[in-house]
Amino acid sequence: MSRINKNVILALLTLTSSAFLLFQLYYYKHYLSAKNGAGLSKSKGSRIGFDGTQWRTVKKFIMLTSSQNVPVFLIDPLILELINKNFEQVKNASHGSASECKFFCVPRDFTAFALQYHLWKNEESWFRIAENMGFQCLKFESKDPRLDGIDSLSGTEIPLHYICTLASHAVHLVVFHERSGNYLWHGHLRLKGHIDRKFVPFRKLQFGRYPGAFDRPELQQVTIDGLEVLIPKDPMHFLEEIPHSRFIECRYKEARAFFQQYLDDNTVEAMAFRKSAKELMQLAAKTLKKLGVRFWLSSGTCLGWYRQCGIIPYSKDVDLGIFIQDYKSDIISAFQDAGLPLKHKFGKVEDSLELSFQGKDDVKLDIFFFYEETDYMWNGGTQAKTGKKFKYLFPKFTLCWTEFVDMKVRVPCETIEYIEANYGKNQQGM
Repeated sequence: MSRINKNVILALLTLTSSAFLLFQLYYYKHYLSAKNGAGLSKSKGSRIGFDGTQWRTVKKFIMLTSSQNVPVFLIDPLILELINKNFEQVKNASHGSASECKFFCVPRDFTAFALQYHLWKNEESWFRIAENMGFQCLKFESKDPRLDGIDSLSGTEIPLHYICTLASHAVHLVVFHERSGNYLWHGHLRLKGHIDRKFVPFRKLQFGRYPGAFDRPELQQVTIDGLEVLIPKDPMHFLEEIPHSRFIECRYKEARAFFQQYLDDNTVEAMAFRKSAKELMQLAAKTLKKLGVRFWLSSGTCLGWYRQCGIIPYSKDVDLGIFIQDYKSDIISAFQDAGLPLKHKFGKVEDSLELSFQGKDDVKLDIFFFYEETDYMWNGGTQAKTGKKFKYLFPKFTLCWTEFVDMKVRVPCETIEYIEANYGKNQQGM
């Protein structure tokens, strides 16, 4: 009897040990491996990567902005690029449905969001609550450049950027301001003397190295890695804008000084010309945008922007520049369809092309095409009466956005070199 009892007990012990071992193997496979990232399980209910620092920081930031009704939207280039590649999947995702962190868990130092400042109602309380939630935040302000030179207002500061860190990840909040012309502008992030240079790796910031201008994006709400966020409805268009977003201001202070020395022409004729020139420029911009052709302010129109932030009333025309590689064969017909008949055509596409269209009230639109050589650029000119040809040389230049007659338009970033190539070093009295 005792021998039977010993055999039974041994069998029971063996069975119990085997069951315990199987339980340990099951537990390791389905719980510990998923938690530690080894042997990741794709079984329903697993949440891979959602304990990452980046995801937890973004989640807390979204909780913060949602609780304060701050309508931020995602502008991070790296994440928007991933979203754009998987756009159909993102559009069809539902809240809490993600089983794997594919976007917010990618390695990076920052996650960039933006907001439109006029929609932000409780800035100070938001900043205080952010710190109470564990964020460490820096606020970057600067003077509104449009008020430069107005003594009573030029000291007014506006918020430009916030950088908030939590654990080892940072959120960069870019503050967009509305500008005339229905576009959004953000300022330069300048590190003032008291700023801790080691707070974050500032050199890796995607926004703020210079002021930027963007089309006002239409937004849509999507679910990304289980979090509800707003993104541009056309992510690809926003991404394409980023590398070409640099913005330079008109020199408001110098323009006010110019008009103190040279009185502005406010005659009926001058005001009528400015109105007609503005309408012609708006029509030209609309026509070229439909064609997908970049243009910039050139010659006298560029001089007017640079020197006096406006149209020179005695110039009698509007001057635009276009790179010859952007030329479209239907450009003439497009302007004619817009109600601008061709007045002159000089040169050929391969050499010194120049087009002139007749606007209303005898205001002319001149388009100069620019050709690029190894170390300079040039455009051709032809005297209408004599047919004599000229070749004008320019140092190489890039294009920036600016604001002119309530429009977002391009100018050469290297503006002074461009203008001096046209008019010499002294343009004040011209």
